Amino acid sequence: MLVELDKAGAIPMSELGTRLSLEKSWVSRAVDTLVDEGLVTKTPNPQDARSWLLGLTPVGKRRCRALNVQLDGHAERLMDRFTRAEQDTVNQGLALILRALREDAGIRSCCPVPEFEEQKS
Repeated sequence: MLVELDKAGAIPMSELGTRLSLEKSWVSRAVDTLVDEGLVTKTPNPQDARSWLLGLTPVGKRRCRALNVQLDGHAERLMDRFTRAEQDTVNQGLALILRALREDAGIRSCCPVPEFEEQKS
């Protein structure tokens, strides 16, 4: 959730649930926990009085950056175990999965399309 909010900026709670393919009640409980932890802000949506806008607090942004550094380091250590050719194969497979997810009409995500997705073997 933190990563999605970091990418998207302030978005309605329903949009966050849609982007993550999560049930509305689950998103609401998780958001309330993140608000209590001081990671997320929840403010009335000026465009729709029935919904909330979510965003990251400065603490939430720092936590998200730290999480991204940790995950990037983990991915780098895993990929270092493979040869360059194997790394290319893994990247191509992940790009195929991402493309399939993006083409699924029920899933909306702000995940950027990686550069290697355009490479064809």
